[in-house]
Amino acid sequence: MSVERWSAAQVETLAPDAASVKAGRALSAPISWSATGRLDDVLWGLCRGYQVCADLTGPAYKCSCPSRKIPCKHALGLLLLWAETGVATAAAPDFAREWQAARAAKAAAKPRAAATPDPAAAARRAEQRAERVAGGMTELRRWLDDQVRQGLAGAQRAGHQPYEAMAARLVDAQAPAAANAVRRLGTIAGIGPHWADRLLGELALLRLLVTGYDRLADLPPELAATVRSRIGFPVATDDVLAGPRVADRWQVLGQVEIDDGALTTRRTWLRGSRGRFALVLSFAAPGQPLVSDLVPGTEFRGELAFYPGSAPLRALVAGRDSAAEPFGEPEGAATIADALLGYSATVAAEPWRYDAPVLLAGVAPSDDGWLVDQTGAALPLAAGHSEPWWLLAAAGGRPATVAAEWSPGGLRPLAAWTGGTFVAAGVPVPTAGAARRPELPPELLAAALIGTNRRPWPGDGSLLDAAAVALARRRAGVLPGSGHAPVPAASAEEEAALPPAAGARLLRILGEGVPGGAQLAQELLGQWLAAARELGAHVPPIALPALLDAGRRNSIIRPALARVAGERGVWLAAMRDEWRWLRDEAPVPPSTAAFDWHTGSSGERLAHLAELRRSDPGRARELVESTWAEDSSDTRARFVAALATGLSADDDPFLERALDDRRKEVREAALELLRRLPGSGLRTRMAERARAAVRRERRTVGADRLIVTPPEELDEGLRRDGVASTPARGTGVSAWLLEEVVAGAPLDTWAGAATMLRLARGNDWESPLLHGWAKAAVAQEDVGWATVLLHEVSGTLRESVRWDLHLVLPSAELGRLAADALRREDPMANRLLAIHPGRWPDELSVAVLETIAHRARNDRHSWQLGELCRAAALAMPPAYADLVGRLALQLDQEPADASRVRPVADLARTLAFRQEMFDELKQAAGKP
Repeated sequence: MSVERWSAAQVETLAPDAASVKAGRALSAPISWSATGRLDDVLWGLCRGYQVCADLTGPAYKCSCPSRKIPCKHALGLLLLWAETGVATAAAPDFAREWQAARAAKAAAKPRAAATPDPAAAARRAEQRAERVAGGMTELRRWLDDQVRQGLAGAQRAGHQPYEAMAARLVDAQAPAAANAVRRLGTIAGIGPHWADRLLGELALLRLLVTGYDRLADLPPELAATVRSRIGFPVATDDVLAGPRVADRWQVLGQVEIDDGALTTRRTWLRGSRGRFALVLSFAAPGQPLVSDLVPGTEFRGELAFYPGSAPLRALVAGRDSAAEPFGEPEGAATIADALLGYSATVAAEPWRYDAPVLLAGVAPSDDGWLVDQTGAALPLAAGHSEPWWLLAAAGGRPATVAAEWSPGGLRPLAAWTGGTFVAAGVPVPTAGAARRPELPPELLAAALIGTNRRPWPGDGSLLDAAAVALARRRAGVLPGSGHAPVPAASAEEEAALPPAAGARLLRILGEGVPGGAQLAQELLGQWLAAARELGAHVPPIALPALLDAGRRNSIIRPALARVAGERGVWLAAMRDEWRWLRDEAPVPPSTAAFDWHTGSSGERLAHLAELRRSDPGRARELVESTWAEDSSDTRARFVAALATGLSADDDPFLERALDDRRKEVREAALELLRRLPGSGLRTRMAERARAAVRRERRTVGADRLIVTPPEELDEGLRRDGVASTPARGTGVSAWLLEEVVAGAPLDTWAGAATMLRLARGNDWESPLLHGWAKAAVAQEDVGWATVLLHEVSGTLRESVRWDLHLVLPSAELGRLAADALRREDPMANRLLAIHPGRWPDELSVAVLETIAHRARNDRHSWQLGELCRAAALAMPPAYADLVGRLALQLDQEPADASRVRPVADLARTLAFRQEMFDELKQAAGKP
């Protein structure tokens, strides 16, 4: 049987917890597996000696590791490997064939006949329980009547204790479901808006349940089964499976997990091709994994057995006739009005049901927390879901199919389908949903608050009976809202989308499903964006919310991010203040001829300015000057920085005026350009000051010497030209002013570096001179001066200045210094590695690999090895993945400490991840 490959997101839903997802991700690269393959519908693999199998028709798993989690990290890693890159075609080993045969034999075997219970004993137990439950229901009726007789106004002061006491009595009466319902009342009384309305409604439904139990013998069998279930009578799984079965093609719409502290419940909704919904529940104690055998977004042919009830929804998977496979769009999606008819029928049949599934066709979010269909009907989103950024990003405001749970609290989305693609709903965030209105008539609520002892209820029957009828009618007769407009749709993308493999890689990085986890995810994201920005393509829309949040936290990645966000990203960013930074970044440059400088956003103007500076720098500068007074300080600073393109002497007068700007960031941007501009007024002034302060005296006898006369004070001219007013620690004012003046002067003011260092040696002002020249070499990026200074006087420079000088050196030279330091075991090596920009050259990479091998076998402290491996993971060329992988395999076979093997294995996986990442982007660019 051929099974279509699942997506990585679908595989991740099988994980028992988030830690398992991360651990599985770490094993999802081919380098982690010594052998993999597929035997019919069974995946198999060997990972570090563990034998791993996964049956796709279950899914079911087997692993020889000692983990109690199902599936374990090895099974998840194998499934992720299959989903993302595929497995090899090696012949299946014996362990895979034996497990496949054992599963087939177990499926074909007839079930063993259960031991026949003693009918008399069973009858006695049932009679005893019925007596206990009857006593509990009688006491519950009395307690409920007391609540409305005394009035609900006092419930706000009483707290949860009265409800806990009644719930404990019902537990003793063997009515656990009713006990839980009473216990939940304590979370309603006095809490939130309209608490009295909600409390009275729940009390009324409990009173209706008691009445139903009193008349159990007269009820239809289906309704009687519902009443028994709501009280807490168990239904054996074997009894359900022994009942009628419904065969169909079942589509898994979505799932949600609820953790109440004592139990984790997973609710998985299915829908058959004939239109029937089904709910499959799985439970786990705290810390225990949930059974994960239903993958949202997939479908299978099989049989379900439904629990008995008046509106049967809960079911068990009785059998599967096919493997799970992804599907494009769910069948049977309806308008909001038709979906509410189904909900109404469910509530009418089972008034205790609070929520029910809906499958909505062609809905789009409004800007006030509603989903609107194409007829104009609308439903509010529940609290935590009222800002569905995941849906807005995926569909771009266009109609989509949405599966959700509907209740009086609003819609809780499960998933959506747009363009044939399954999109799981985002995680709920603390947001307010649409305002909830009272469900009961005011006269009922007023009487209940005061109490029937003070204000007798004049209607027929009890007040609680009337409230139950009113509540059921209200819920069953719910109508869609109107007057809500969907948000305007995003513009169509002008550029192509990134290939699916590159987009899936981005989603992995954003989900921290990378080797090294969150610690390396941000750095890998920066590398991915830097490589992707040149492709002229946009990211998968579903990635945009997480990507925009990443840009909000990290301004360094914003320019590259803006380049790949596309039209959808700009559209989405306009809806949320925290994301509006995207509009200030440089998007694709607009048409030069048609662009209106005065109406464009700051990002559009910046892009236009950068483009225009290449062809007409004077006109570009005039545009900046035309709105200079109205622009914000941040915008002015960005515009000044953009003048670096096409910088010439014509820009000097404008930049000189910018030195008088009221904002520091604007002045600093102008200073940076003027220091780089040959012949600028600033460079001329600083050169004149430097010559006045430092004069070379030529002697006829003996060596020349420097005559130094530092500036006497920090005047306004020096301040304007960027001389800092605060000296470095331990430096006098005169020495500091001398250092700053020398740092601001062009290096061609002086003779060669070697000559000036020789002349300064032994001078009283040697230190400020050396520091001034070093800072000038850094600012002017003069490799010659930096090399001489580091070689001759490195030990006399302040540490911050010395390390800034290293940044001026070419990458190859800095790599050579770091490699030499590593081989000498010089502690300075770690600092040199940290400041090395970009990828390491081969000489440095080889030295690092040799050091890693040595430390993994000999170092007493594994933390040094770990730090070196983490640095190499981001800077070593990814082509070294194979060599590092071989080293990890050798270490694993040697009697080495596991704490030393693990960092090397993590490094191999990260390098392999980066190699795959860059290969995907190269293929997208059409490069070999």
